[in-house]
Amino acid sequence: MSVETIYKGFGGKPGLVRALYDRGLVGPGAVPAYLRADAVREREPDPAAILREWSAITSEVASTVMPIRLLMREAAATDADMAALVAASDQARLERMADHARFLAGRGHLRQGVTVEEAADVLWTCSSLELYELLVLRRGWSLPRFAAFLADFMIIALLPPAAAAGAQ
Repeated sequence: MSVETIYKGFGGKPGLVRALYDRGLVGPGAVPAYLRADAVREREPDPAAILREWSAITSEVASTVMPIRLLMREAAATDADMAALVAASDQARLERMADHARFLAGRGHLRQGVTVEEAADVLWTCSSLELYELLVLRRGWSLPRFAAFLADFMIIALLPPAAAAGAQ
């Protein structure tokens, strides 16, 4: 298959990169990561357990999508289409995390004083590939260690002290 045919099929380089990125976000499992994250919300009553499972899913997806995200970020420095793709992917992740934050707030899981917007920002930061890059790629953390760190951070930052203490 020619490069031209591939590009036509995806609408050019940004379309091809977006397709690869979107496939990475699904994760390696049979059930897409976002569906697994939603299922956790519905079946698990314990907010700390929800955050632990979300952290495991985040670390799994990050390990799959990081190479394409690095390519996107590098290309964005000189390619306006790629810069727009990076911005759009960040916005989509923020919207997804805001949905999770609204869920936590709706169930009364957020610590007093933590707004939905702040919770969304914490979840957005914890799900960032940049954090994965720093701790896993640069500092050599294992995926289980990274997932545990994310969970502990989110539990302390978002949940009431009693729920956080119970999660220990």
